[in-house]
Amino acid sequence: MADIVPDPVIANTTVHKLNIAKQKKDSADQAFKLGNAKDALKSYHEALMYLLGLDKNALQSLGMGSKSSTSDPTEGGKEKEKTEVDDILEKIYANMSACHLKNQNWKRAAETAGKALAKNENNYKAMFRKGKALGEQGFFDKALKVLEELKKKNPTDTALVDQEIARLRAIDNEREKAHKNKMKGKDR
Repeated sequence: MADIVPDPVIANTTVHKLNIAKQKKDSADQAFKLGNAKDALKSYHEALMYLLGLDKNALQSLGMGSKSSTSDPTEGGKEKEKTEVDDILEKIYANMSACHLKNQNWKRAAETAGKALAKNENNYKAMFRKGKALGEQGFFDKALKVLEELKKKNPTDTALVDQEIARLRAIDNEREKAHKNKMKGKDR
């Protein structure tokens, strides 16, 4: 089988898009560090727009293909290639989740953390953020499941996770108490 020779135009376009995406991500990281979650989200979103259209075959022909491969049980155990783009996407989604948490946009925080976890199921920060966001939405059982799994996968975070579980449990108990009072007619 002959080696694939990259089309120079596609190669230049792909490298250019990847570089712009990296710059946008770096700008977003800086904005977040400065406490500006809104600008960070804007730049992360712009980075995504550059990355999501990149062709994996073009990346492979440029030597940016499979960085590592993982077995995906949903694919019947097939090897799933992980590219540099996948790594960047994982980080962007995890960071977007942090921004959404800061803005108390719990649903989007859970969604973006889920997208990061789809790229790497062992992204502990994304797991924590997803658990926190689910709990804030009132999905205490789902949050507990995610956070308990995090403790199994990363025991060094046990104290932090236990603290979050206790916080979410207190919130859940207050919601339950308010619901019971409302049902009894005390809230009318």
